[in-house]
Amino acid sequence: MDLSLILMISGIIIILISFFVGRSKKQTDREIEELSLSFYQENDQLKRRIKVIEEELMLSTNKTPNKKKTSLNSASTINQIFISQVLTLHEQGYTLNEIAQRSTLSADQIATIIRTSQVAPH
Repeated sequence: MDLSLILMISGIIIILISFFVGRSKKQTDREIEELSLSFYQENDQLKRRIKVIEEELMLSTNKTPNKKKTSLNSASTINQIFISQVLTLHEQGYTLNEIAQRSTLSADQIATIIRTSQVAPH
């Protein structure tokens, strides 16, 4: 009788332990899923940034190498991608020179874009 009681108690203890081990596996699976989703989102953002950079490079290679960067009278001649990039960086608090370093535009062009966007309704 003592042996059957010991086996029954040990079986119950093992079942209880399996519930706790199973819960940590579920938590680990959830964390792995969240991590993979995070990696996917970061990868998607990087792909978008690379696409913008490739478009900038394509535009800059179409320019003649002897031309200097000059300020534009209107932002309408600047690609819409550049405009949105400049406005986003400006909203994030970057200065004109910092934005110029991150893009192929001059500080005068960036100032024109910002000035034009503040006048035009969104």
